[in-house]
Amino acid sequence: MERTLIIVKPDAVQRGLTGDIIKRFEQRGLRIIGMKLMHVSRELAEKHYDIHRERPFFAKLVNYIISSPVVVMALEGPNAIAAARATIGATRPHEAAAGTIRGDYALTVDYNLVHGSDSVDNGVLEVNNFFSAAELLPGWARSTDAWIAG
Repeated sequence: MERTLIIVKPDAVQRGLTGDIIKRFEQRGLRIIGMKLMHVSRELAEKHYDIHRERPFFAKLVNYIISSPVVVMALEGPNAIAAARATIGATRPHEAAAGTIRGDYALTVDYNLVHGSDSVDNGVLEVNNFFSAAELLPGWARSTDAWIAG
């Protein structure tokens, strides 16, 4: 069972797409084990984007993610990383397939609506950066689970 962090970014929240985005992950079969609306602190934003610290766009990323509320979700499921990333679509929206979140709703890489963890290790790290253990409800049973993953 994998975990991934999803961030419904400021542009998606401002555009009123939060519900549609959450719905896509639920319809895919991923289980929400944590979710909250929050303002990301500068400190957390810099930690989250630390891999890009030496790149020229680092400050722009940080300023963007702290500019407005976001919705963060911890999702769980078999192959959650790949399933979430396929649901999100390519980083550059013009390369994202129709039917994906970015393919349907985004036009530019600067405003691409959603973040999703890119590996199992990063999924664990990112979920732990945004949620305390007390904020997560892992493994709760849904009546549909048997119809999703057997």
